[in-house]
Amino acid sequence: MGAAGTNKAVDWLVSAAADPGPCRWEWERNPLGVALLPAGRLWDVLIADAVLAAPALAVLTRLLDRPGPVLADSAGARIGFFVPPGTVAHWLGTGVRGAGRGTWIAVPHPGRTTGGIRWLVPPDGTGTLTDPCVLELALHEAAARRAAEG
Repeated sequence: MGAAGTNKAVDWLVSAAADPGPCRWEWERNPLGVALLPAGRLWDVLIADAVLAAPALAVLTRLLDRPGPVLADSAGARIGFFVPPGTVAHWLGTGVRGAGRGTWIAVPHPGRTTGGIRWLVPPDGTGTLTDPCVLELALHEAAARRAAEG
């Protein structure tokens, strides 16, 4: 992603904060390159074990031109998909945790590499999110393939 794309992504991400200016200032000066941003305003995040989520992401990237932003934790054990706000309140799938209104997400700066949380699919700054119905189908396909492989 070029500088213009990174700036658009930063603008979009910090717009989730109650006060974007100080959030951006702190984030860009934080040596860890990570900010806590509220979920539930611009996005919710559905978090699954990487054993299921990584193959689901592979399915998503085959189905869509570009899925919404996707994060991985520092150990690569959990993957979080950015979905429309309100999704968590209606999600019924097992094995998937949700971060919605009232929760906070540690988010890495899209233009930096950190030693911890990292973008698997960085935000593009347009507000693109993963459709939860498509994500659910991808998770089902990934689970079915895993069961078939035994």
